[in-house]
This record gives sequence, C-alpha cells and structure tokens, in this order.
Amino acid sequence: MAHFICTACGMQYAESEKPPAQCAICEEERQYVPPRGQSWTTLDALAQSHTNTWREYDAGLLGIGSTPHFAIGQRALLLRTDKGNVLWDCIATLDAATVTAIKGLGGIQAIAISHPHFYTTMVEWAQRFDCRIHLNAADKAWIMRPDPAISLWEGDTFKLWHGVTLIRCGGHFEGGTVLHWQEKKNGGANGRGQGKGIVCSGDTLTVATDRKWLSFMRSYPNFIPLSAREVGHIGRAMAPFSFDVLYGHYFDRVIAKEAKAVLEKSIARYVAAVEGKRGY
Repeated sequence: MAHFICTACGMQYAESEKPPAQCAICEEERQYVPPRGQSWTTLDALAQSHTNTWREYDAGLLGIGSTPHFAIGQRALLLRTDKGNVLWDCIATLDAATVTAIKGLGGIQAIAISHPHFYTTMVEWAQRFDCRIHLNAADKAWIMRPDPAISLWEGDTFKLWHGVTLIRCGGHFEGGTVLHWQEKKNGGANGRGQGKGIVCSGDTLTVATDRKWLSFMRSYPNFIPLSAREVGHIGRAMAPFSFDVLYGHYFDRVIAKEAKAVLEKSIARYVAAVEGKRGY
C-alpha cells in the first residue's frame, strides 16, 4: 500500500494498492492531464530523484522548492513569526535534509495553503512536524488524502495568531486564500516590507513575468479568465490590509515594493480589459 502522488500536479492520494485510475485535480478544467498521459510516483521515489532548494528572502522568510522542477513547480514559504513558524503553500518533495533543517529553525507550528493545486503532500508535512493544516472549507471537496491534522475554516478571514491572517479571496478557486503577515519589530516582514506588512499570495494573485503587475485567472494552463465581478471581490477582500511586498508562487515572482498599489492598478487594468474598456 502506498500514498501515490500525481506527477502532473503533485497531489498525494489516500493509501491504495495501486495508483488511482485518474487524478481528479488534473481532470478538472483548471489543471490538465499531460499529453503523455497520467503517471504517478511516491514520496520515497521523489526523495531519490529530487532535493529541495532554499532561498532566504529575509531574516524571517525562506523559500523552499523542489529541484529539479516537479509537477507545477511552485515553491513553499517558511515564515518565522514571533508566535511560531508557518509553512505557506506546500511542495511534494519532503526529504530528510529538509526535515532536519526546518527542525533546526524551530519546526512548523501551522500549515496554510492557498488552494488545492498546492495541497500536494501536506499531510506528510503535518505528520513530520506535528502541526495542523488550515484550509478554507469551500475547497473541502478537493482534499484527496483526508487526515485529522486538517482543520477547515470558514468566513472571510481566519487569524492563525496575532499578526498572521488568512484572507479568502476566491477567484482561482472558491476558497482561494492569501496570507497577510503584519509588521514585526525585528526582521521578518519588517525587513522586506519596511514595517508595512507582506502578502503571500500563491497564484490567487499571480505576479506577472515583468514583476510590475498582478493577474487573475480561473485556469492558468488553459487560459480561462475570471470575471470582472470575481476580480472586484478580490480587491474588496484585500482592501482592509496594508502591505508593501507580495510573494507569488515561484522563487522569482516577487513584487518588492508598493505591492498594494500594484494590486489596485492591476485590478483596474484587468477589469477594463475584460469589460472592453481599454480605449483602443
């Protein structure tokens, strides 16, 4: 019996004797089944072929990603806050070196994930670090490996602890979430964010290639846009929160300053485009 992992999206499934007939995540319109067909791996096999790469963005903020590229290719973030460490989003690869390194940094006190495409091996991470996983209840149907470590939250926001808040924006998924980390006195958000706070967005708010704009899609690989109404809701959900820096879902996708202004102008540009008001 094994917990099989989809090689296209990284989702880990409940224990079974053989791989699932198909990946429910990849069959849905927001993801895709590769032309070669569906294939599967396991955590042990990944540990033989992949390692994790680290990047320190700030004294209290570390990026972790699989090398070589695996599945969607996102990187996770380890936030070292005053009240404990948070793993934001998740990657499938979890090797002994990563466990040792994170335990040396104080472990993980909470896991929070933006949307189902990044659930991957979240249960493995929770078990290794004896912590809870916080997911928005609207995306419950996409949990492919149920576990007691998973806690579902409802409503517009959920406070992990003082200064760290999960915000439901919707959009890409109904429960699409971003994390807001308010300023702290030493290091962390006070370093890159200049005391104004940071946002970790996954691809709910996607940093564009030029790092000057954000965009918003229902499906990125299949180019399905969101409506003006849905993107307007994202803006209203983010309006109460101040932040200067925004971290997307790839190592290099960072809005390094004035990120809230970038969000506001990006929403205006997007809405004008989908409503045909760009003034060509």
